[in-house]
Amino acid sequence: MDLQRKEEEAVMIIGMTGGIGAGKSRVLQILKDKYKAFVIEADQVAKDLEQPGQEGLNGLVKIFGDKILSSDGTLNKDLFSKLIFGNPDALKKVNALIHPLVWARIRQMSRESSADLIVVEAALFDENSRRVCDFLVCVDTDPQIRMERLMKNRGYSREKCLEIMAKQQDRESFMQLSDYVIHNDGTPEEVEQEIARMMETISGFDPTLNGRDEKIRQEGAQ
Repeated sequence: MDLQRKEEEAVMIIGMTGGIGAGKSRVLQILKDKYKAFVIEADQVAKDLEQPGQEGLNGLVKIFGDKILSSDGTLNKDLFSKLIFGNPDALKKVNALIHPLVWARIRQMSRESSADLIVVEAALFDENSRRVCDFLVCVDTDPQIRMERLMKNRGYSREKCLEIMAKQQDRESFMQLSDYVIHNDGTPEEVEQEIARMMETISGFDPTLNGRDEKIRQEGAQ
């Protein structure tokens, strides 16, 4: 499928999520290879924002003090994790700071990209997701298959798989928030067919009409 767009047309931005072990990496690779998508990983954006001199780390220091820093000025991840673990109020403060910064950075990266298709991979969708993305997609896989993949590919025990999965949103919540679900239970060929059907469904989608609060390229041209 040819996704090339005219220069004046708006970029299409797809938000993608799914539980651990669902196979998002496989889907993202197909979108990169076959559809020339520019992929933005929200988790990596968050990590970048927590580097010295970045807004994220500066904000965390204002909230928690410089006790969260290592001697070299970087975030002491072990100490910070212990600080927020089991502390809903602290976690809420972190999310309130980091999430808006992450999506603002994603907007910036989208404006700077020349790609016609951008895919944002994120662990969770929220109100910022809909403001930035035209289309929200969930990669879904049977829980048993997810566990088998994690045990084989990452060496996790069954108990660790269950523990991690229990901390994530349930699969119904992921799917309810999404506009489209890619079922990733089958062979690589079947997954490619699923993706092709999705792209066919959205190929005529006009991202300027879905309620996104800004057209990314127009914003970048100002």
